[in-house]
Amino acid sequence: MPEVLQAGGWGLLAGSALLVGAFLGVLVRVPQRLIASIMAFGAGVLLSAVSFELISEAHESAGLVPTATGAAAGALAYTGANLLLARRGARHRKRSGEQQPSEQEQPGSGSAIAVGALLDGVPESVVIGAGLVTGGTVSAVTVAAVFLSNLPEGLSSAAGMIRAGRSRRWILALWAGIALVSGVAALAGYALLGGAPPVVLATITALAAGAILAMTADTMIPEAFEGAHLLVGLVTVAGFLTAFALSRSGA
Repeated sequence: MPEVLQAGGWGLLAGSALLVGAFLGVLVRVPQRLIASIMAFGAGVLLSAVSFELISEAHESAGLVPTATGAAAGALAYTGANLLLARRGARHRKRSGEQQPSEQEQPGSGSAIAVGALLDGVPESVVIGAGLVTGGTVSAVTVAAVFLSNLPEGLSSAAGMIRAGRSRRWILALWAGIALVSGVAALAGYALLGGAPPVVLATITALAAGAILAMTADTMIPEAFEGAHLLVGLVTVAGFLTAFALSRSGA
């Protein structure tokens, strides 16, 4: 199979966890404390992947300045887009409680949530495709980390959407679409960066890492903290160590 299609397949696999999580959130009434604990685990996984895979790899390839510049740019771009979406009702798109507005409370919030979900997923998928450009173990670890973090994201967000009165069909269609876009984004990441110089590839990787880190702090950690309370630190460290073990096992 051509490598560009492999990249798309890996992105689709990682994105499919969103749909699996959404199915659970829609069909099963999962206790909010359990959702928050799973979210804390996913946040720890992403924090580890960003630190030991994406930022570390970018630094080794291009040095401190391109890495720091890319990460800062990614965080700024994500935060700016997220601020715009928050004003339209997408601020609590990953919350499992009653924080999400209904369409009656804020018209257009459903579309904003859909765009926000896309904003959250694209950087992760791009780095999967970019990781396959250089080969090695980075891509496999990143896929595993994104998959493990996407499951609680889909679960928590779908639970919140149900409480906001959105239909099960709309919710599942949304996450199925995001899963497909994840595959396309990974394919595009590989296709567009396949011939890029190492410094450009490292900067793009760092940019995506900055966006992922900002997303984790802004949308995942608040849900984890509010529901899991004093257990959030322990569960987050467990996720962090899980991803760290994967990165050191040659996965």
